[in-house]
Amino acid sequence: MKSSKAAEAEVRSWGYRHVFTWTDSANGNNEKPKRSTHTPPPRPFTNIHVKAHYAPHTHSGKTTHLILRGGLTMAYPDDATPRKETLGVGARWDVEANRKHEVWVGEEGCTYVIGE
Repeated sequence: MKSSKAAEAEVRSWGYRHVFTWTDSANGNNEKPKRSTHTPPPRPFTNIHVKAHYAPHTHSGKTTHLILRGGLTMAYPDDATPRKETLGVGARWDVEANRKHEVWVGEEGCTYVIGE
């Protein structure tokens, strides 16, 4: 598994300026996060979040997700034929700006680097 620091550097090399590591814990058994090298966003922020599902939503800019641990299942509910796809360690998932998507965190939780 790549370190958060190495993965964040890789995501920055893809052209993303705002990059950080995020952990979702599906069952609430959170480990203390390793210190990240990113500058946190200018809003209340924690990089461990107990959340098993993100309802359909959009972002104003393109985002990318590089999975470091665990996994997630994603879907685009507005597609003509919506389907779920499960992603695991090493997967990269790009979401175009304003594209509605939905996410379910895997049973092991998920740690991923986000680029915005």
